[in-house]
Amino acid sequence: MGLFGRTGIARRTILAIGLISLIVGGAAQAQTDPLPSWNDRGAKKAIVDFVQATTTQGSPAFVPAAERIATFDQDGTLWVEKPMYTQVIYCLERVPSLVKARPELADVEPIKTVMSGDREAISRLPTEDLEKILALTLTGMSVDEFRVEVAKWLDTAHDPRWKRPYTELTYKPMQEVLQYLRANAFKTYIVTGGGQDFVRVYAERAYGIPPEQIVGTAGATKYEYGKDGKPVLIKEAKLLLNDNFGGKPEGIHLMIGRRPLAAFGNSTGDREMLEYAKAGSGARLSMLLLHDDAAREYAYGPAHGLPDSKVGTFTQQLYDEAKRSSWTVISMKDDWKRVFAFE
Repeated sequence: MGLFGRTGIARRTILAIGLISLIVGGAAQAQTDPLPSWNDRGAKKAIVDFVQATTTQGSPAFVPAAERIATFDQDGTLWVEKPMYTQVIYCLERVPSLVKARPELADVEPIKTVMSGDREAISRLPTEDLEKILALTLTGMSVDEFRVEVAKWLDTAHDPRWKRPYTELTYKPMQEVLQYLRANAFKTYIVTGGGQDFVRVYAERAYGIPPEQIVGTAGATKYEYGKDGKPVLIKEAKLLLNDNFGGKPEGIHLMIGRRPLAAFGNSTGDREMLEYAKAGSGARLSMLLLHDDAAREYAYGPAHGLPDSKVGTFTQQLYDEAKRSSWTVISMKDDWKRVFAFE
């Protein structure tokens, strides 16, 4: 009885320890998944394989920490860009204040159309008219005044579909990629066609990316003195950098000075940035997000027969180039378990 009893206790102890080890081991394994909002498919594997290859000492593709650069488009890549770019919405909502300060603009197009409140007519405004509105609403003030105005607007403005602040409409899977890269000594930059000053207001809070790591479309500023005699920078209606298409690699060279190892985008405006990243030597990662999930977000292309779109256009030609060039196309529908943190 004594020996049998001791053996039975030992067996039960071993079984219990084994069960605890399985539970703890499983929990630890779950905790070590750097991309829990991604399904276990090719896109997730491409990211993990790239990071492991470039950060593992002794790997043929190892890259020193100082050279680990990753660039991300913002609109449609890190947060929602439909039905209209957030910065454009901000500018349209600034028009009444502009007219109040300059009443003579009320009868001038395209300001007159915006003031009419006719959403259908506003949605049909051509790019040239939208650029005029942006020029009028984003200039003529100091950079500090602009920063305060944008921050104030973001605190109160809500997306009409989700009824949430725009800064909450960042993609959870992409936030995980940013964190995963930074945990492995990558510097993450936003390289956007949007206004550099606009994105700098909220990027650190929304993505953990500081203002000095934002490369965007930039306008000129003029050094002046305010009424209190202190120096100020006034935003002027003069374009310095159109950070879209070929302007993205140009902006990367100007502001960063290193070719990125990884680049993420979602539209034709990101094509040259992905080409530029992929053209470097060693391990490279170029990824495009395809919006193909109308239920959880939006579906648009026109690649893969999706609806065409003026905002975030992803053509079949771009899709075909991605396949030829070994870029990874991320399917929002198939590759992401969730889209937003609040789901």
